[in-house]
Amino acid sequence: MTNHHEHANLIWQIADLLRGPYRPPQYERVMLPMTVLRRFDCVLASTKAKVLAEYERRKGGKLSDDALDKVLNNAAGQRFHNHSPLTFQKLKGDPDNIEKHLVSYIKGFSKNVRTIFEFFEFETEIEKMREANILYLVVSKFSEVDLHPDKVPNEAMGLIFENLIRRFNELANETAGDHFTPREVIRLMVNILFINDDELLATPGTVRKLLDPAGGTGGMLAEAQSYLREHHSAARLYVYGQDYNKRAYATAASDMLMKQVDHNGGGDNIRFGDTFTDDQFPDGKFDYFLTNPPFGVDWKKQQNEIQREYEKSGFGGRFGAGLPRINDGAFLFLQHMISKFEPVLPDQLKHGSRLAIVFSGSPLFSGGAGSGESNIRKWIIENDWLEAIIALPEQMFYNTGIGTYIWIVTNRKEKRRKGKIQLLDARESYIPMRRSLGDKRRKIGEGQDGEPDQIGDIVKLYGRFTETDTSKIFDNNDFGYTRVTVERPLRLRYRLSQFDMNLFFEDKEVKKLGEDRGTELAEVLGELSINAPFLDDAKFLSVLVKRLPLRMSKGFLKSVRATLGVTDASAEPVRDLSPDDLPLTDSEALADRDILPDPALRDFENIPLKENIDEYCRREVLPHMPDAWMDRSKDKAGYEINFNRHFYRYTPPRSLEEIDADLKQAEEEVLRLLNEVTK
Repeated sequence: MTNHHEHANLIWQIADLLRGPYRPPQYERVMLPMTVLRRFDCVLASTKAKVLAEYERRKGGKLSDDALDKVLNNAAGQRFHNHSPLTFQKLKGDPDNIEKHLVSYIKGFSKNVRTIFEFFEFETEIEKMREANILYLVVSKFSEVDLHPDKVPNEAMGLIFENLIRRFNELANETAGDHFTPREVIRLMVNILFINDDELLATPGTVRKLLDPAGGTGGMLAEAQSYLREHHSAARLYVYGQDYNKRAYATAASDMLMKQVDHNGGGDNIRFGDTFTDDQFPDGKFDYFLTNPPFGVDWKKQQNEIQREYEKSGFGGRFGAGLPRINDGAFLFLQHMISKFEPVLPDQLKHGSRLAIVFSGSPLFSGGAGSGESNIRKWIIENDWLEAIIALPEQMFYNTGIGTYIWIVTNRKEKRRKGKIQLLDARESYIPMRRSLGDKRRKIGEGQDGEPDQIGDIVKLYGRFTETDTSKIFDNNDFGYTRVTVERPLRLRYRLSQFDMNLFFEDKEVKKLGEDRGTELAEVLGELSINAPFLDDAKFLSVLVKRLPLRMSKGFLKSVRATLGVTDASAEPVRDLSPDDLPLTDSEALADRDILPDPALRDFENIPLKENIDEYCRREVLPHMPDAWMDRSKDKAGYEINFNRHFYRYTPPRSLEEIDADLKQAEEEVLRLLNEVTK
């Protein structure tokens, strides 16, 4: 039995035949489907004659296509079959018509396999290879690769396919981040996802379900299954995935079929569709969730349907907590998964759910109090579902160098973690890569080939749940705050300049008065301008009303302030007066009227939930703004997680002596170079 690396390398070498008609990032369009075809050809070889005989006996009968598929699958002893008389060896017998025979061979498969190749859009690649005169050569080379289960068991075949997927995605690094997550990141996520479940998973007969709603090529699903095979062989993990990228879906579906993973006989555990608008598991509940949704993907195309579900169903749907901004749908994936959490009912063998998701930094803090993002964070934290956030090193992903974070969300926290959130800073836990792959220049050490076991170190730090320089423990409400509106008085000065009066007479309320009244009003304002400026709004309005040839309305009062008044910090605060209050006859009555706020001076203070708001205001606000007040009717609760603030390390500046020494050394070097030039 050969090593799976040897088979992967052998297949990898065949890819060189594509050089020219295909660029390296496009090799996977041919190599992955061809690997699947060759594996299926080898798997079905021993039952080929039986399937062909059964097909001849049944074709043209009364069985539906689906029923016939089931009968022939049984004859093949697999979850798929091929009733074409062709094989890879026979395909080589007619080089001139190989493209027609290869298409015919693919159409001889059961519906589930045909669907996969439709999503691979493989007929297009067959035609492209025919035109480049390389199709026969590629088929011939693949026919020499023995992928029979006797030589390559299902587990080894899965490793071969995963190896190829990783290599081809690394070649296509410009788009790999859309559906490919570095292996070491997945391993870290999987280790932490299962960290508390050793006892549960060690129970013989345990069956658990895991979903990746942005499944890509299935790397996360494969790694989760690999972990259970290695650590908990007595347990069975059924994995499910969905993706809207056709090639990614076809790759993941092929991988699952090749591994012959048992999924209650269904075999359709990998499904195609847009998770937001075409949920393929609408009634499903899952024990675990793993995903890396695309960073910063907008959801404008799905906006109408998502908005409709949010408004119509609320928390009865998936997005009841709120909707994030249109240019980043990351939180939609998170809410989608939480809606599929298993309840915690141990007597019914329901043990709740755990979730690990990769986010950029945006979901930590984007959106102020009352925004969709803040409301989603509030919902998750106040329900005590957020267990931890792990900051990963930068330059870890193929298509972006930005900082990324793993969120662990669960409805079954350990007792010691209840009401707490752990922040873990693993940004320095990396080793440089020998060769960069796109934006990926770093990796987390896996403890193999001389690498440090940084994954193990992070997992241990996580499990200890103690305070260190890189691990901080917080109460849930440490991340909450009340957004309080801080108002300051509107203060108006009336200078009655020609410019101000021109604005005033252009106002629509003033124009309603007509020409005659306007002339009288201009005369009054002209007389008042002699004594301008007025620094008291109430006194100016009282004088104006006494002199006016008309009754002041609310609209007219608003126009006077908007056009004739100019903000001035030295003026008296403007009170909330109505036309009926004017002219003022009792100065004491003015004190009963509310002071109007100046919108231009309005500010907001984010006050931690643990603080008493009134005391905070007296301590932090009033000393700087004695005339300010808090409008508590506009209070909004918000949540944000400022990761950097909690792990900030102060670096003291260098001494002046050190700086002077460096400058002197630099000056001496410049003089030396100048002397060499002038010699």
